[in-house]
Amino acid sequence: MSTVALPLMQRLRQWVAGFGAPAGDGLPVRLGTGTTRLASSGSLPARVQGFDQPLVWVTVTLLLWGLVMVYSASIALPENPRFAKYTHTYFLVRHAMWLVLAFVGALLAYQVPLATWEKMARPLFLFSLALLVLVLIPHVGKVVYGARRWIGLGPMSFQPSELAKFTVLLYAADYMVRKMDVKERFFRAVLPMGAAVAVMGVLLLAEPDMGAFMVIAVIAMGILFLGGVNARMFFLIATVLVVAFSLMIAASEWRRERIFAYLDPWSEKNALAKGYQLTHSLIAIGRGEIFGVGLGGSVEKLNWLPEAHTDFLLAVIGEEFGLIGVVLVIGMFLWLVRRMMYIGRQAIALERVFAGLVAQGVAVWMGFQAFINMGVNLGALPTKGLTLPLMSYGGSAILINLAAMAVVLRIDKENRTLMHGGRV
Repeated sequence: MSTVALPLMQRLRQWVAGFGAPAGDGLPVRLGTGTTRLASSGSLPARVQGFDQPLVWVTVTLLLWGLVMVYSASIALPENPRFAKYTHTYFLVRHAMWLVLAFVGALLAYQVPLATWEKMARPLFLFSLALLVLVLIPHVGKVVYGARRWIGLGPMSFQPSELAKFTVLLYAADYMVRKMDVKERFFRAVLPMGAAVAVMGVLLLAEPDMGAFMVIAVIAMGILFLGGVNARMFFLIATVLVVAFSLMIAASEWRRERIFAYLDPWSEKNALAKGYQLTHSLIAIGRGEIFGVGLGGSVEKLNWLPEAHTDFLLAVIGEEFGLIGVVLVIGMFLWLVRRMMYIGRQAIALERVFAGLVAQGVAVWMGFQAFINMGVNLGALPTKGLTLPLMSYGGSAILINLAAMAVVLRIDKENRTLMHGGRV
């Protein structure tokens, strides 16, 4: 069948799945009992073993740059009476500790075969649901800024919603593999997973954490889309989600105020209220111009821009490194998403559908969350409490992000082993 004759959804699905495929690079495809490669040269590439080194180095670059920027953005926080008891290196040391812990966790996750992740998908999903219930129990969940999202672990805190993103991804990929034969039937294919995600959404909204629920919903939708769900079902689910989130915003006064502040952040009413973070983020990026004011030279981080080391780290990057720095960060995230999409496409071509959907799901997750955070910092989207993956301060997020990246690297390693004639 020619490409022109393909339905629109199928062509769009092929484009998204092949988003990261390098030009002219063929994909491995299992034919019968053997494995061949669709490439113009017909030969295997010279480097098919080991792991994806460029993916590792781009990830490490983002992590180290994030560490430097967290220190730069938080160094002046002790001047604020609210942080008077902290040292100037408090957030730097804690972020570095979480990076070490996350690195160990990533090494452990890398050792786990994808077959094991597939078996553990449903138990892990139920475990994350239990943690989301646990965090709502008084004296167990920690309340910060009116939200109950953390569980205290001695000197550290863990955010169950970050784990939920990863477990939903695994659960959705496993679900699509199990339901491949009925994916054309709405009630048998989609409704059970939709109900599971809705239960998780109710728990997240009770914290409240609408941002995490949005990311989880997009991850589930992305895997449904890439898994080949019927186009009518996909658009029906998308419509339901849009209506649901619109009603959530309409029913909440402070969420409505955020939307109004986004539409007119410079008004006298909003500039010192709901639009305060947005206006100072725009001021910071505007000060940076093309080349920035230099590392450490940000003025907005001097207690003008709230949460500069978490949600608004990109604004500090924009002020200190200018347009060049912002474009570089965007480019690296774009490359990460492309590469993970390609690894997922390789796995699916090798008849490893679960592994392929997991890799592409991580790409959807990282790409969407980075897009939202960047859009908020640049004033293109309403303010939402989502961090910049791999870079912003936040131990739980760093730990889970690196574990997810390790799983993608494991998928790539298993792909290379299969292409080389081995077994996984």
